[in-house]
Amino acid sequence: MFNIKRNYNYNPLKTPHSGYHWDGESAHFFEGWYFRITLSEIAQTFAFMYSIQDPLGNQNNSGGAAQILGIDEQYFCRTFPNVKKFWAARDYLALGHWGKTNLTIPTQLLHPDQFNNHIQEGYQVTATLNQGFIRNPSNNHYCRWQYTNTSIYGWGNPKLWQQSTGGLLSYFPIFEPGWQVLMAHGLATGYIDWNGNIYQFNNAPTYSEKNWGHSFPEKWFWINCNAFANQSDLALTAVGGRRKVLGSSEEVALICLHYQGEFYEFAPWNSKITWKVAPWGRWEMQAYNDQFQVTLIGTTDLVGTLVRVPTEKGLVFCCRDTVTGELSLELSNRNGETLLKAFSQVCGLEVGGQFWDKPWSS
Repeated sequence: MFNIKRNYNYNPLKTPHSGYHWDGESAHFFEGWYFRITLSEIAQTFAFMYSIQDPLGNQNNSGGAAQILGIDEQYFCRTFPNVKKFWAARDYLALGHWGKTNLTIPTQLLHPDQFNNHIQEGYQVTATLNQGFIRNPSNNHYCRWQYTNTSIYGWGNPKLWQQSTGGLLSYFPIFEPGWQVLMAHGLATGYIDWNGNIYQFNNAPTYSEKNWGHSFPEKWFWINCNAFANQSDLALTAVGGRRKVLGSSEEVALICLHYQGEFYEFAPWNSKITWKVAPWGRWEMQAYNDQFQVTLIGTTDLVGTLVRVPTEKGLVFCCRDTVTGELSLELSNRNGETLLKAFSQVCGLEVGGQFWDKPWSS
């Protein structure tokens, strides 16, 4: 008999914080998930963003949402006000939200065929499956997607226990918000139907991450790429932000690479990291530790696309993204010997939050 949980939740590279964090009692809380597919052959990306806010219900901002950055970075968003139709597993990555449906059973993970037959609007996702359908009733634009994926890199050395992106202290409720890369690099196979244009893919680069807490950072930037023109086994995630720590705030950043089975970590606890990020258009970062140094330069001429993020006032447009930015990356040892040079034209670049009237330098 087909075991839906076993077949769609098995992940040998399961990371910490994969499960749902809400304690079941707090009135004010959010959790968000990000899943990205890169179609390198046509230089396009699909990014799926799911969120739930104030899941206790009966709050001003209670509800869920599914947002998509689609072809040519077109933006699509549908909200799901009924928090009782949201479900998530506490011990592993699995969640979903039902909108229109003829089912009267409790919300749960369904076989993909059952989902297609009975869920008229909604999504479901696990460590190896992402599936959903949303439609805009005002213009009948829609997106239907279904794909499976295999992890190549979680977070850390793939031969060892996977690590928490935020370090050991992330297990304690002192950082606001929490953040975890779930899959730094994987390969996805399936299809996305974008308003009648069907994009089928086989072993396309895929990435996923999540965050949780009470609100996004006051200010942040983000760089992500796992589809490089000259390197097939390379994944980069870099981020910087001003976050809350036990009531105060701090500025932190990290740069991490997964490359040819190795994990290169440049984090606050082991490296010196500097950055200069413009309000939009240019991202520069550099880091070094006892063994290596890395330099990143991301640029875009596009205006970017505004997306919503959870705030104390609900989902608000205060984040600007592009998923077709240009990126150059160089990794070397401390003797100056170049170990890696890579470039991409499908890099994810983002700035968000407040106080972006001038470049932000560390």
